[in-house]
Amino acid sequence: MSLVSGPGRGGMAGMPVEMQLFVDKHVSYIQSLDTRKDELEYWLTEHLRLNGLYWGLTALHLLGHAHALPRTGILDFVLSCLHESGGFGAAPGHDAHMLYTVSGVQILATLDAFGELEERVPGGRQKIGKFIAGLQDPETGTFAGDEWGEQDTRFLYGALNALSLMGLLELVDVEKAVQHVHSCANFDGGYGTSPGAESHSGQVFTCVGALTIAGRLDLVNQEKLGAWLSERQLKNGGLNGRPEKKEDVCYSWWVMSSMAMLGKLHWIDGDRLTRFILQCQDPELGGLADRPGDMVDVFHTVFGIAGLSLLKYPGLEEVDPV
Repeated sequence: MSLVSGPGRGGMAGMPVEMQLFVDKHVSYIQSLDTRKDELEYWLTEHLRLNGLYWGLTALHLLGHAHALPRTGILDFVLSCLHESGGFGAAPGHDAHMLYTVSGVQILATLDAFGELEERVPGGRQKIGKFIAGLQDPETGTFAGDEWGEQDTRFLYGALNALSLMGLLELVDVEKAVQHVHSCANFDGGYGTSPGAESHSGQVFTCVGALTIAGRLDLVNQEKLGAWLSERQLKNGGLNGRPEKKEDVCYSWWVMSSMAMLGKLHWIDGDRLTRFILQCQDPELGGLADRPGDMVDVFHTVFGIAGLSLLKYPGLEEVDPV
């Protein structure tokens, strides 16, 4: 699965796009991504290949076309990225990392393929779980991304997400992880990458998601955070990641999923956001861009569609905000 952008653009800024979701175009766009191996950008994005496969597969499921990519081919590729350590790399031969491991586990869960994992890699589920557990800091409770030790609330959320999907949360100290997330809370109700870091919608998602998995949403200042998140909506209907920044389709997911977990989706103007997302489509070649007039890519395609799912857009499958 490639992350190459294009070949088309989202609807041009200031120009109306017919207010409908071009489902067939988006399915064809995702199917085409792995056929563009003669393009330099295909190889420049190899470090995101497994993530890109997860994004494309998820978008197809939400669009109601779960079988548009070959299941056997997907499984073969995913397992080719699995290291003896239990971690996944972005592509065959790439170093194992938490972010790719989470995508690998999410794809296996999406395909209901944990049984096939065990058939092809005996003890594989436990091996993956132990790789993830080995990246938890026993002092602070947070997680590193890989053996080199960079820590971030993204990795903490990813760890709890993947372990919960595999039924292996008992391998880690969940309470210590929860306390670390709590230490990342800011005066505005938001969360950052680490204690004292600036609030950001993406990190809010990781922290609220981790607390939801742990059953500890009681630690969130829900009114204050809900207000901060609702203020991310701009006049054109789009959402931004933090104050004074431009709107971006991907925050349709990061902001809205957090609000869904808090039970405050109604604090966003859903009609205006729907219009903004639909204006970011390429109506001819498929895919969504970050904003109208920019190049489309699979990252913004899945998070735009997931945002529409949270908004209960007709014909889409329901997405789990956690």
